[in-house]
Amino acid sequence: MPIENILLLVAVLIFVSVVSSKLSDKFGIPILLLFLVIGMLAGSEGIGGIYFDDAMLAKSVGVVALIFIIFSGGLDTKWKDTKSVILPGAILSTAGVLMTAIFTGFFAVHILKFSLLEGMLLGSIVSSTDAAAVFSVLRSKRISLKQPLKPLLEFESGSNDPMAIFLTVGFISILTVENMSIAALIPKFMLDMSVGSLVGYFMAKFIIFFINRLKLGYEGLYPVIMISLVLLTYVIAVFLKGNGILAVYLAGLMLGKAEFPHKKTIIRFHDGLAWLAQIVMFITLGLLVFPSHIVPLIGAGSLLTFLLMVVARPVSVLLCLLPFNMNMRQKVLVAWVGLRGSVPIILATFPFMAGIPQADTIFNIVFFVVIASVFIQGTSIPILSKILKLDVPLAYKMHYPIEFEKTADIDAELIDVIVPFDSEVVGKRISDLDIPKKCLIALICRDGKFVIPSGSMVIESGDVLLVLANTADFLVFQQTLAHLKKEG
Repeated sequence: MPIENILLLVAVLIFVSVVSSKLSDKFGIPILLLFLVIGMLAGSEGIGGIYFDDAMLAKSVGVVALIFIIFSGGLDTKWKDTKSVILPGAILSTAGVLMTAIFTGFFAVHILKFSLLEGMLLGSIVSSTDAAAVFSVLRSKRISLKQPLKPLLEFESGSNDPMAIFLTVGFISILTVENMSIAALIPKFMLDMSVGSLVGYFMAKFIIFFINRLKLGYEGLYPVIMISLVLLTYVIAVFLKGNGILAVYLAGLMLGKAEFPHKKTIIRFHDGLAWLAQIVMFITLGLLVFPSHIVPLIGAGSLLTFLLMVVARPVSVLLCLLPFNMNMRQKVLVAWVGLRGSVPIILATFPFMAGIPQADTIFNIVFFVVIASVFIQGTSIPILSKILKLDVPLAYKMHYPIEFEKTADIDAELIDVIVPFDSEVVGKRISDLDIPKKCLIALICRDGKFVIPSGSMVIESGDVLLVLANTADFLVFQQTLAHLKKEG
């Protein structure tokens, strides 16, 4: 095929995928589902007629895409919200994944007549969750979830993939290597997770040290060098027999809470790169599937999906969250939000590479489970969150025409604050306000329009002030705004 035809095909598929995201915003359809459908429509049994059955290439594309998706997720995590849910999140992403895999594996043995090890392999493949799809649906409905549900689900979904990958690779090894037992997975698990964690930690420290001293002449090169460092983190962990995905996630998590030059530029770049990776990955996986092969498995797939959603995941969540102070409504929502995502489909390509006899059945069942889970659970989350009274309005984030990037050398940041209608500063000029000397009102948003302030400008109630200050000075300024007018 001429290169121009390939470029045209790639351009059309990416264009259609991005534009289809508007359907997710308007109708609340999980965007993951849309990307997969586009891939299936472009495939050999769809209107595109593209024949693709290279499981090795699909696996390679999926792993590379997953590296940048996971890193972006860690980089964008809000540490101050997440640190309070690390323990329950860690238990859900390890013990919870293991229990889900075991329960689902036993169901697969009876429903699909698999051997015990084949059932456990299938259970391991579908054991991880994807909360990103949930929050995209919630955003389309302009709602979010109450604390601590949102950070808990985000942390769980970002950190449970390494466990699912370990279990999948482990059971494939047991099925393909002679005289290997399940007990042999225990020391392998300790090595896998400990090496992955250490590599992620030390690489994050190195990246922060390196970026702070690099002093590149072009800002656009910082995201480029970060790509190489992310890939290096993954490769080093894998070469040392550790979990590369865990290393990448922890590195992203640590970088997200650190200060370094051009951090906002890097975060934006990796957010866009993660979206591109998702589109390419989902389309590739959609092309790989043959819908006609799934049809005979709809009955078994439906029963397995039902048991996964109402038994395996809920029982695992309830057991994992037993020691924590969460009410039953919160636990029910956490259990229901455990929809499957991209990782199970990527892991479903692994058995092909290992020559597992049931590889084709496993892939098609997993693909069906993911589609059914995303469609049923993803679209029902807004309704269930309202029924359980755990929904809150989605906070509106204002975008300002100026930015300030906090670094380790500057103890200040841009913070916005609304002037109360009865504040004593209303009607006063900025030059007359008693505010700290190092506290600067950089911009005012009034009636939806941005105004550059001067000392003679009069403050009005409802003004949104964009203030440049350190934390201590900003708190003093906030107290000044909080002083109310004296009556009479």
